[in-house]
Amino acid sequence: MSVLVCFHAHPDDEVFTTGGVMRQAADAGHRVVVVTATDGALGEVPDGILSEGESLAERRRRELEHSTTLLGAARVVMLHYADSGMAGTPENDNPAAFCNADVEEAAARLAAVLVEEAADVVTIYDPNGGYGHPDHVQVHHVGVRAAEMSGVPHVYEAAVSRDHIRGLLAANPQWSEDAQPPDLDSFGLPESEITTVVDVSGVLEVKRAAMHAHATQIGDFGPFLAMPDEQLRAVFGQEWFRRRGAPDGLAESSLPL
Repeated sequence: MSVLVCFHAHPDDEVFTTGGVMRQAADAGHRVVVVTATDGALGEVPDGILSEGESLAERRRRELEHSTTLLGAARVVMLHYADSGMAGTPENDNPAAFCNADVEEAAARLAAVLVEEAADVVTIYDPNGGYGHPDHVQVHHVGVRAAEMSGVPHVYEAAVSRDHIRGLLAANPQWSEDAQPPDLDSFGLPESEITTVVDVSGVLEVKRAAMHAHATQIGDFGPFLAMPDEQLRAVFGQEWFRRRGAPDGLAESSLPL
């Protein structure tokens, strides 16, 4: 049995870029652990969805537990840093926000989990955090340092193939009309930098169910939940990674578990 640890910024992030590999790893008998840096308390939430007296942080913790159970995680660790909010918002200045955390201190906390679990593989984000969110960028810095501290042999930057998304938008122009597309000049990684493409289409229904588990974040998932299976498979049927320290020309179809 190998151990896969997926490090994410907020509850719900685990679904987008690693939900499929988590479920596949669990199905193959490996141990899966999710570590989430923040409570996601600054996420947008539809009116009326929270119960009286219920905080968004409390609800998102329960949603995370539901989602990760579906995805096969044996353990969930929350580091309980404050959500930093989107780039350029006043919350970025909060001294307690994850984006302002001391990297050495935060990395030591993550490294303790990696050592305790004897992790074989850890996933983090690319240096831009996928799309520039301050918490995602910090996941990269903290994750890289924690892997160094703990000696995890395999470190993978979860990303999205910029070229794949560009091709989908070109082939389906109505998608850009339905939702604001990302800035593809800075979103994800170019295909030339992707080392590992994992086909997760076989667990797509579980991945969709995990999206549904995050009911407060329907603004993030709504456009995808309405997609027919074929379109959902085109967007979420693969998961992309860049293996840190990989030899030139590496092309993998799975993580080393």
